[in-house]
Amino acid sequence: MIAFDAIDHVQLAMPPSLEDRARAFYCGILGMTELPKPPELAGRGGCWFASGVVQIHLGVETDFRPARKAHPGLRCTDYDALVAHLRAHGIDVREDDLPSQRRAYIDDPFGNRIELIA
Repeated sequence: MIAFDAIDHVQLAMPPSLEDRARAFYCGILGMTELPKPPELAGRGGCWFASGVVQIHLGVETDFRPARKAHPGLRCTDYDALVAHLRAHGIDVREDDLPSQRRAYIDDPFGNRIELIA
């Protein structure tokens, strides 16, 4: 039995009241589009972003701690161009090439780890 065929979204946490920093990174640097949150969730803070079918939801946690090990793995349409773009914007890109896979890690403005896959 195959129960799942895709991930709808990944949720990461963020500190309260820093939505503008999230927008600057996810929209301004990563080029994602902000999605409107449903009205019943909007009052909780946080932001939702999308690029194609990939969605990242940021939810507010009062006692926030960044996800240093758990992370979304994002397959990139143009890995080399994205890595160059990120470095040009001062983002620390930590490449970790496997024999079968080119990949790198970055952190969002809150310290959440994100994997980029070629």
